[in-house]
Amino acid sequence: MTRRALIESTIQESLATKQRLLDDSNTLDALEQLATRIQQQLATGRKVLLAGNGGSAADAQHIAAEFVGRFEIERDALAAIALTTDTSALTAIGNDYGFEHVFARQVSGLGQAGDIFIGISTSGNSANIVRAMEVARSKGLHTVALVGAKAGQMHALADTVLAAPSTRTARIQECHILMMHLLCQLVDES
Repeated sequence: MTRRALIESTIQESLATKQRLLDDSNTLDALEQLATRIQQQLATGRKVLLAGNGGSAADAQHIAAEFVGRFEIERDALAAIALTTDTSALTAIGNDYGFEHVFARQVSGLGQAGDIFIGISTSGNSANIVRAMEVARSKGLHTVALVGAKAGQMHALADTVLAAPSTRTARIQECHILMMHLLCQLVDES
C-alpha cells in the first residue's frame, strides 16, 4: 500500500467509525442525557472528575480544561478536575498503595455524592479506572464509562456508557474526543 493509499484508507476508516457513532441512537441519547445531568449537577455546586491513562489521560486533562476555561463561548468557569495532573498524588499513591489505586484514592478524597466521574479507557478494563469507578459508585457519584466497542469491566460499573464503535485504539480515541467535545458544546448551550 502506498503512503497516499494508507492516508486515504485511514481517513475512510475514521469517517466510517464516526458514521456508526452517528447511527447509534442509544449513544446519542446517552450523550444528550449526560449533558443535561452535567448541567444540573454543576448548577448545584457539584463537579466533574475525569481520569484515563496515556492518551486518555491527555483527553481527561483536555476536557477538564474546556470546562474550567471555556469551550467556545464566554461563560463562568465550571468545576472539573482531571485526576491525572497531580504528580505528587499519583506517585505517592502509586508507591504506597499500587498504581491500580491512583485514581480511586483521589475519588475517595475529592468526590462527593452527586458529582460525576468520567472514566476513560479504550479497553474498558484499565484496573485503575475500574477501581475508581467502584469507589465513585460507592460514594454516590454518577459514573460514566468512555470505552470502545468492547466495554469491558467498566460497563457493569457505569450509570452511563459512551462506547466508541470500534476496537482500534486510534479510532476509539477519535470518537472519545468527539463525544467529549459534544458534551462541552451541549453544556455550554444551556
